[in-house]
Amino acid sequence: MVEVLVTGGAGFIGSNFVRHALSAHPDWRITTLDKLTYAGRLENLKEVLDDPRHQFVRGDITDAAVARSLVARSNLVVHFAAETHVDRSILGAGDFIHTYVFGTFVLLEAAREAPGLRRFIQISTDEVYGTVTTGASRETDELKPRNPHAASKAGADRLAYSYFATYGVPVIITRASNNYGPYQFPEKVIPLFVTNAIDGQAVPLYGDGLNVRDWLHVADHCRALDVVIERGEPGEVYNVGGGNEVANLDLTRRILAALNRSEDLIRPVADRPGHDRRYCLDTTKLGGLGWRPQIDFAAGLGETISWYRQNEWWWRPIKQGDPAFQAYYSRQYEGR
Repeated sequence: MVEVLVTGGAGFIGSNFVRHALSAHPDWRITTLDKLTYAGRLENLKEVLDDPRHQFVRGDITDAAVARSLVARSNLVVHFAAETHVDRSILGAGDFIHTYVFGTFVLLEAAREAPGLRRFIQISTDEVYGTVTTGASRETDELKPRNPHAASKAGADRLAYSYFATYGVPVIITRASNNYGPYQFPEKVIPLFVTNAIDGQAVPLYGDGLNVRDWLHVADHCRALDVVIERGEPGEVYNVGGGNEVANLDLTRRILAALNRSEDLIRPVADRPGHDRRYCLDTTKLGGLGWRPQIDFAAGLGETISWYRQNEWWWRPIKQGDPAFQAYYSRQYEGR
């Protein structure tokens, strides 16, 4: 059996990867490590909690004892553990720096000592490139992060590479564009706008709404990670993009139309500080390994909207029963 450690596996992308990996790799045994902060939820793993090839461990990647014990027995580490939202990093950057930079350091130190480790996959983001004015970001482009979330991700990204260059840790780095799909915490734009619109509530759109993002279905991201794990080279970076550039205003209109809601629900709010205008990734390098996104954005968005409509049990307790979420939402949008 291949022993796999997935950090942050109770979060959005991590939990999708855990479910995918257990289905796609019958020879994998997975340990999920997650601190279960607000966006890490056992509900995201409910289908696999009793799987004999899956173990859940509640713990913190910054705890060296926990990291050493779990990494030591692993052949593969897939490091998703993260603070999840740019907006929250603007409100307070400390947790982001601690988790991304120090937490990644702790895991990498453990990886140096792990005798059977074959791959350490560092999950980064397209945000590390900063605003892209023309063309598409390539893996060799300069990193110009413009908010604390992106800057701390860039720090972890480069720290991971340094452990390959200095110590020979078999690190591979991926930088993905904006993910969407089921189980995404409803602070992010798609689940927030979908769930607000379901209830006939206003959707708070930043600025002029013309900021552009490239959208990648989380299932395509999981398949990309399979390719990187199997065929990627240690020390390399691979962009993972969906090839779906959409302005936020257009995205909002698509969501409202799918739910038969009026565009009168759009409520423009003051733009967030340091809001990158456009992201776009050149995925030629990953394409050379045989990966292509498979999910059409219109179909994937429709399926995602349907998932939130059919799974109110998952998101209503967050939006209506969690005082911390309500306080965050009020602080973020009221009076803006």
